[in-house]
Amino acid sequence: MRFRRPLAALALVSIAACSTIGDTYDRWFGSRPAAKPAPLAVFKPTAQTRIAWQGSAGPAERAVFFPALTGTTVYAAGAAGQIVGFDTRTGKPVSRLTIGQRLSGGVAASGSLVLVGTAKGEVLAYDAGGKQLWKTQLAGEVLAPPAVEGTLVAVRAGDGRVYGLDALTGKQRWVYQRATPALSLRSYSGVALERGAVFAGFSGGRLVGLNAQTGAVGWDSVVALPRGTTELERVADVMGLPVVDGDRVCAVAYQGRVACFDTQSGTTIWARDMSSVAGMDADHRGAYITDDKNAVVALDKASGGSLWKQDKLFGRGLSAPLAFGRYVIVGDYEGYVHLLSREDGSFAGRIATDGSAIGAAPLALDGDTVLVQTRNGGVFAIAVQ
Repeated sequence: MRFRRPLAALALVSIAACSTIGDTYDRWFGSRPAAKPAPLAVFKPTAQTRIAWQGSAGPAERAVFFPALTGTTVYAAGAAGQIVGFDTRTGKPVSRLTIGQRLSGGVAASGSLVLVGTAKGEVLAYDAGGKQLWKTQLAGEVLAPPAVEGTLVAVRAGDGRVYGLDALTGKQRWVYQRATPALSLRSYSGVALERGAVFAGFSGGRLVGLNAQTGAVGWDSVVALPRGTTELERVADVMGLPVVDGDRVCAVAYQGRVACFDTQSGTTIWARDMSSVAGMDADHRGAYITDDKNAVVALDKASGGSLWKQDKLFGRGLSAPLAFGRYVIVGDYEGYVHLLSREDGSFAGRIATDGSAIGAAPLALDGDTVLVQTRNGGVFAIAVQ
């Protein structure tokens, strides 16, 4: 069973002073690309795509909101405080929650539990009918969606601390924290929670495996070591969610490497030089990374060897990829969804949404449909054949 939910970088910030150094978010996922984007490539489609249904959850503004799937309902949220649950088959809204305060991180969902976070550091839990179940105050803002498995909620705060909360009451079970570098990327990356372990990437290029029940460190491994003479050159933060697949967990760092580790011991299986602010995904065959030049790179998951590279989307502010059957799917800053052949990276299909950036990776609803959420709040279910 594989856990994934994509990630996105916002800006370079000084942890101590909390001051913005750069405007990475707007240039990566917004309306101002860092470089002149490549024109849309002309190709003969081999995949058929159509909008199966669409809805709206309200604009994300400067945040990145990740939709969450549970059963046949997918939840999406907007910055103004609205959460909408859509029936995955028809797109009909089956649940609408008005929070009454601004949101900064979400959504997570499991069964009837729906979770979001706020910039004030609150984790809010609701049932599907909109009744608030609990509210927990953390020490830092909640930028990433929580993760939930069984009776545990794992959530990462903006200061890098990871909290384990009781899913029924919101009571804190444990907290994990570590020293952070003076300069790091402000990130909407959360944690992966699977099979009794919490996997979290950190500033400074570290990946940690925690015991989900106690928060105790099982292992602490190096994805990338900071290099260079200036603080900017030495930023080497793990970006996007760790990807757990079978007996290995993989992660990628900005100005660093992509690496896969043994989930039990943290032993490095392989590592390759790579830089990403968007993140990665994997399937049984390959590891797929959106690099910091907006190329989509495929590596052999067993060895790290190169499979292919698609570099004709330069400057288009790509999301993290989704490995989806025969395709690898990414969204871009203009709201286009691109389908690449899993075999060689060639263009297989393309479809437009509402013209605004897709920050979070596409989400698989079933074997035939993926969902994207745009910066303007559009929620689009795309049928793929």
